[in-house]
Amino acid sequence: MEEKIYKTLGGSGALNIAVGVVVLVTGIVSGTLLIIGGAKLLAGKSKILF
Repeated sequence: MEEKIYKTLGGSGALNIAVGVVVLVTGIVSGTLLIIGGAKLLAGKSKILF
């Protein structure tokens, strides 16, 4: 019985680590893209007319 619980908790821990890594990578990539987009807007602000 205890071995079954241990295996279940081990699988759950591995899944949590995998999801954490995916969320971390997604956050870093989206942050980088937002910074690049903002830099392009700042670089071209003299061309924007209102």
